This record gives sequence, C-alpha cells and structure tokens, in this order.
Amino acid sequence: MQSIIKLVVIGFFLMTAQYSGAQELYQIPENTTTGWSSFENPKAEKGEGGKENKGAKGHAFNQIRAGESIDLLNIEGSGVVNRIWMTFSDRSPEILRSLVIEMYWDQKEKPAVSVPIGDFFGIGLGKRVPFESVFFTDPEGRSFNCYIPMPFKTAARIVVRNESDKDLGALFYDINFSRKHFDHKISYFHAYWHREMETELGKDFEILPKISGKGRFLGTNIGVKTAESYEDTWFGEGEVKMYIDGDSDYPSLVGSGTEDYIGTAYGQGAFSHQFQGSPIADAKKGLFAFYRYHQPDPVYFYNDIRVTIQQIGGAPKEKVLEMANRGVALKPITIDSRDGFVKLLEGDFDDLEDPSLPDGWTNFYRSDDVSATAYFYLDKPVSELPALQKLEERLIQSE
Repeated sequence: MQSIIKLVVIGFFLMTAQYSGAQELYQIPENTTTGWSSFENPKAEKGEGGKENKGAKGHAFNQIRAGESIDLLNIEGSGVVNRIWMTFSDRSPEILRSLVIEMYWDQKEKPAVSVPIGDFFGIGLGKRVPFESVFFTDPEGRSFNCYIPMPFKTAARIVVRNESDKDLGALFYDINFSRKHFDHKISYFHAYWHREMETELGKDFEILPKISGKGRFLGTNIGVKTAESYEDTWFGEGEVKMYIDGDSDYPSLVGSGTEDYIGTAYGQGAFSHQFQGSPIADAKKGLFAFYRYHQPDPVYFYNDIRVTIQQIGGAPKEKVLEMANRGVALKPITIDSRDGFVKLLEGDFDDLEDPSLPDGWTNFYRSDDVSATAYFYLDKPVSELPALQKLEERLIQSE
C-alpha cells in the first residue's frame, strides 16, 4: 500500500512539473538572470531602473497618441518571456479592439502575434470582467495578465499600437523575462485573431486556419454575439474540430458541442476555471465569451493543423419551424426525439413540415457574429497566417 501511495505522490509531482514547466522552487538555475521591462527601465538594464525623478516614481506610465505605437520590450539575446502585466486608462470596447499587441521573435519582420489587446488577454467581445485561468487573469476586471512562456533565440520585441482616433492617456506595464541560453530547438509562441460578423450558413468558423509546421495547439478564447433573428434560442450545438497532420475532409479530433468543449453541459452559464471557462454568458443580450486551454490535455501536430467550430444552434421543432416560416436564415440538420436521433441531412426530407418527422429538439445551421483568438506554439518564429483584419472589421457594433 505504501508503495502505491509513493507512486501516486511521485506521479503527481511529475505531472505538476510537466504542466508548470518549472523547476523546484529551491533550485537556482545556472547562467540564468531575471529581466523586468517597464517604463521605469524599458531596456531592462542592470542597475538602471527607477532613475527618473531621483528614484521617486518618475515614469510609471506613458501616453500612446492616436496612430502611434510603443515598444514594451525590445531586447537582443536569448531567453523566455514569463509574465506580461498591463493596464490602461481607457478600457472601452472601442479601445479594447483598437489597441493591438504584436510580438516579434528573432528579429523577424512579420509578427508571430498581432491581436486586439482585449481579445489577446483571454476575453473577447470588447469586454472585461474578473476571471482567472491558467494562462490569463483579470482579478477585478481592470487589468491584463498573461503567463504563457514565450522563448526566443536572438531577440524579442513586444509592441502596442493605438489604431484608434483617440489618444490613450496612460498605459502601465511590466514584462518579466529570463535571460538564458538554449542548446536545443525551441517552439515559438503565436496567436491569431479572426472575426466574422455573419458566419456563412452551413460553413464552420475557422478558429485557426491551416498552418504548416510542428507545434502544439494551446487553445482558444471565443466570443459570440448571437443574431437577433434567432431570439433567445440556444447557439451552442456546434462541435470543435481539429484537422491534424494531413486530415482533409474529416478531422481526427472532434467534440460533441460548444458547452461540452469548455467542460460544462446542457447550457452555458458564467464561470471561470483554470483550463476552461465562460466569463461572459448573457443570454438576454446574446453575448458569450468562453475559453479552453489544452495544458493538461496537449494537442500536438507534426506537419499541419486546422481548428474550426460548427455554427449550429438548437430549439424545439415548433420554434425552428416558426423561425423558418419567418424567413430566418437557418437549415435544420437533426431532430432528437423519443424515437431516436433523426439525421435530416442523410434522409430524403424536403422540410420540417414533413409529416413523417417526429417532434423534438431540432439542431440547425445558423449565422452569428463570431470571433476567436487561437494560441499555439510553432517550430518557427513566423507563420503563413494572414495579417490582422482592418479596424472597421474589428470594432464592436452597438448592442
């Protein structure tokens, strides 16, 4: 019995080390130094911090004027970014989508990360609420924290661009990183954001378009603003699909529904856990922001990957019929009845009014406003993904 307990304890510590990527707290690594970039020491130089105003809080923040950008980190050498924290004076939906965070590794001209700042830090929709996850936190709804390790070999640059027509009065930040040498190949951190204000009926939304290379899909946060035409019907029947290493028409990995992917069931309320959550779940306004991070359940790829989510909702059959008769854009696909699961796309059914069809919960293709940030590691500092969408395509529409 004692040997079994010992094995369980050892396994727990090994699992914890694997997830955290950290050595024992009491172990001090060789040839590793700590850097901390902020406006008080933007180059993170030794003994050069806090010199302004005779050391008395002389440069805690900066303005970023409309159309300008500012480097938060710009260093040469090898190392790993461990933590990013920031806050700013205007956290309106417009600013959260107009400020862009970009990350460049190893002196490449194309960024590995180019994402609206609010979406990057764990919640979409131009919203902030308190939440906590393994990669991102916001203790009181006013700050932005990221804990994803971001290694680099020769250089690291992190930039914030203000693409709005407003001056940002104050941005505060600090970035913690370790200077260290890598004797082995590394995987570079990437993030990609995309929005479709009206998803195409019957076509899956791409969380991550196809990319080539070797890496690991870390997860995603997704924002949905449901179309008013569907009223308060359930939006989240869509399954997440992952096409890996040569998959073409059909994926290797597929889930069973939207709320299932983030670890809940039979609907989706507000919650935030380490690896899964839905910080925003407002059925009355049709606003949902949710995430899933694959730290304990890794998703590796060795040649390529593509990640999508189906655009499928559900409601009782009579409600779906009523919407269809009103001309709402939808396409019924299944009926879950007492007599079984009817697959409408495999049968010879003209419409839901077919008298041979049973009553029951009816799933249907629908079209909503969907956006997502995908996070992943790749074995190269740039990818073939397209540039960030223009500002007008990013801005939140009035509720």
